[in-house]
Amino acid sequence: MLSPAPAKSTTIEKGSSLGRDAWLRLKKNHLAMASLWFTILIILVSFLLPLVPGIPDPNTTHPDLQSMPAFSSATSMDGKEVYYLLGSDPLGRDVFSRILYGGRVSLSVGFLATFVSLTIGVIYGAVSGYLGGRIDAVMMRIVDILYALPFMIIVIILSTYVAEMGDWKPVRFLNELFGNSLWLLFLCIGAVEWLTMARIVRGQVRSLKGQEFIDAARSLGLSQSRIIFRHLIPNTLGPVIVYTTLTVPAVMRLEAILSFLGLGVQPPDASWGSLIKEGADLMASDPGLLIYPAVVFGLTLFCLNFLGDGLRDALDPKSSKD
Repeated sequence: MLSPAPAKSTTIEKGSSLGRDAWLRLKKNHLAMASLWFTILIILVSFLLPLVPGIPDPNTTHPDLQSMPAFSSATSMDGKEVYYLLGSDPLGRDVFSRILYGGRVSLSVGFLATFVSLTIGVIYGAVSGYLGGRIDAVMMRIVDILYALPFMIIVIILSTYVAEMGDWKPVRFLNELFGNSLWLLFLCIGAVEWLTMARIVRGQVRSLKGQEFIDAARSLGLSQSRIIFRHLIPNTLGPVIVYTTLTVPAVMRLEAILSFLGLGVQPPDASWGSLIKEGADLMASDPGLLIYPAVVFGLTLFCLNFLGDGLRDALDPKSSKD
């Protein structure tokens, strides 16, 4: 008697999402992964380490402990034992603590101003690319005009104008919430950096709006706003994410330039840019004041750029060599 043939085992291959594929490609890029972990470490250290007891206030001065060397401890006039991990500045303030708090400011400006530019640029570029025609031409000419305006002059004008409005309740509230002139950096930098984002999204939308899934959405009677926000913008997230990671270091550089020129964060608050400015003024007598914040700032910018390059390769399927 013949025995029945064994049933064939059917195995269902598990599918993989685009996000998972991108993450697997990113993990193969060791430089990008190292940059990712370093960036996360800098963010955690800058925002969480100052909460640990024992980290001194960055604005506490000790006039009798000026320009102390790194890894030194001393007793101030009021009998307080002070330990300087990276030394002190000419006012007796702890350099390590000021770098931590300066990182808070620089990273906050970088991410929040990028969020502002991302929001404006994505919506503006998507609307312009989808509507097309004369509306697209007018909207892009506005972008060209804004490109031609000198950025520094705009910041100086806005800074002067806001300073004169310091008694106005909304301005006073923003100064108390974010710090004097810090929210102005969000506004100025974010209002300029969205221009390139708008052009990128416009180009992506123009290439997508003629495809079949958009024709199907129109045939279903969906409104233009629903097509833009539910179908077009989600399909542009790849280039948007890549450019966002490259915008953050660009914004941080702009903030550092403004602070270096005295147009950014105002004393006694500090950012990495203002700390580099203070260190440059005293480079001959105390080079550590320049070297420490410059090294941290430079490494952070390098890592953000390497991470952006890695995300660009990971999110572009054509870049995969598998």
